[in-house]
Amino acid sequence: MKVQINKTELELIEGDLTEQATDAIVNAANAQLILGGGVAGAIRKKGGPKIQEECNKIGGTFVGGAVITTGGNLKAKYVIHAVGPRMGEGNEDEKLKNATLNSLKVADENKLKSIAFPAISTGIFGFPMDRCAKIMLSTTIDYLSKDTGLEKVVFCLWGKEAYSVFENELKQQMESIN
Repeated sequence: MKVQINKTELELIEGDLTEQATDAIVNAANAQLILGGGVAGAIRKKGGPKIQEECNKIGGTFVGGAVITTGGNLKAKYVIHAVGPRMGEGNEDEKLKNATLNSLKVADENKLKSIAFPAISTGIFGFPMDRCAKIMLSTTIDYLSKDTGLEKVVFCLWGKEAYSVFENELKQQMESIN
């Protein structure tokens, strides 16, 4: 599903984030920036050791924060590591909003034209998919309705269920805009 927000194309796809050829992909990171399992593990495997080496130099970031490294051997030139909240830690919605917003800002600060997001925090961090879709999509739509250099934002979702949750949410949000 594709929609136009201002000058930016917003697209939902079902697929493998590590195969995206956008300027950057977003890693659902932990605060220590250690590429363990899930999305981060897949990025480490395909991207090679250079990504973790750069993460180690950065040393970490706060929950809701985002930092950028090389994409190593990935199709994407860069990886933006966004730290989403763990369910139960408190103020999770605001932290997820900030992780999304800071990723978009890092992309703009680095003059990137395209970025691909996963559903941040919905894996081992236990964040509900429907809340994730609502927060990430509304934050992105709001950001893209202002001045940005981004030409394309992709939400690359793992599995039909995740895709359909995001698709339904995007349809609802677009109806409320129009």
